[in-house]
Amino acid sequence: MHLFSRPFQSLACSLLMLGVTQQVLAASSILIWPIDPVLEADQQASALWLENRGDAPASMQIRVFAWNQDGFDDQYQNQRDVVGSPPVATLAPGQKQLIRLTRTKSFPAGEEHAYRIIIDEIPAPLPPAAGDNAKPAAMIRLQMRYSVPLFAYGAGLWSKVDASRPRDAAGIGLPQLSGRTVSVDGKPYIEVHNRGAVHARLTEAVLKSGGQSKTLVDGLLGYVLPGATMRWPAPVAQGDALQVRVNGQPKAQDLPLGR
Repeated sequence: MHLFSRPFQSLACSLLMLGVTQQVLAASSILIWPIDPVLEADQQASALWLENRGDAPASMQIRVFAWNQDGFDDQYQNQRDVVGSPPVATLAPGQKQLIRLTRTKSFPAGEEHAYRIIIDEIPAPLPPAAGDNAKPAAMIRLQMRYSVPLFAYGAGLWSKVDASRPRDAAGIGLPQLSGRTVSVDGKPYIEVHNRGAVHARLTEAVLKSGGQSKTLVDGLLGYVLPGATMRWPAPVAQGDALQVRVNGQPKAQDLPLGR
């Protein structure tokens, strides 16, 4: 069963309205690293660190979902292939917490599997209103949600450069991208398909048209998982090309857009 059909946004927050707004509770400041953890084929576990940079204790729930893409959308499912431990952690101000990401099975050789680590802040109990110990104060509480991608590999495949690990150059996985323009309900979109063995992280997207360049996004455009096709709205016309940085490579890639 699919749990989610919309992509999580890193550092996104949801507002919980509680009565008439009188004040706002500030969310905690959680630092997370690395932002791109992987489980190599020869690794049983990987590490994710949380640090509370705020001035109040923070309780966090950690869950790991399988991540697929279908119908031009991200899909998240319950899974038991990778577990995060501990599943709940309370961090005092300045405290760090190691989250151990452990695989429970081997992955098929030459395959990449994608996951999303969802870290939710558990709201603290509301303080009582002044002069009334029976009722909480009316306020808005900000609940933070953090989303971190995780990629796990079967034997013979890798994609993340790591100078500390020996590598077989023949095992490097690369995305193989093709693009096209489509019209949906009269609005132009760019579609990108990935025929490669590993994901493509697309950043710094620029639309090139008639010798001119127009920035679409300065940061993250999105991910395209192996075998998937993703779509983004863009003021694109026939003959245009997409220039995009793939997986943080130093040089941007030109992607012709057909129909």
